[in-house]
Amino acid sequence: MITLTKVEEEIIACYPLMFQLRPYLVDQEKFVKQVQRQMHEGYQLAYIALEGQIKALMGFRYLEFLAYGKMLYIDDLVTDAETRRNGLAGKLLKWAIQQAVENGCDQVHLDSGFVRHDAHRLYLNHRFQLKGHHFALDLKESINRSSL
Repeated sequence: MITLTKVEEEIIACYPLMFQLRPYLVDQEKFVKQVQRQMHEGYQLAYIALEGQIKALMGFRYLEFLAYGKMLYIDDLVTDAETRRNGLAGKLLKWAIQQAVENGCDQVHLDSGFVRHDAHRLYLNHRFQLKGHHFALDLKESINRSSL
């Protein structure tokens, strides 16, 4: 069963798994506060628990762009390292696609790191297409190196 987090205790329970995907999130308390801030902006955190342990989770939000129309954007998708390849990420992905359809979205988008080949295979198997490159400017790094 897929559950949407509603209370702080559920966000806390998601932290160990999110840390597997985002190891720079070393402070659980900061993680919880950030998730709560993002939730006020529309971020949602869905998870699958097995035997009381969260084994897969997905952070997502609804956005609208002139270029793409209304979309469901997947920020985070991770399965516990010990239980990968058991279909849980696929279940979350199918659920997200269904949520997008039910909420009148035109598309589902996500970004993925270059070396996440297993994840890419999952997305391609769900008919996602590689559409372009994602560019980013790290302002902290950029300001430290030179003036803008």
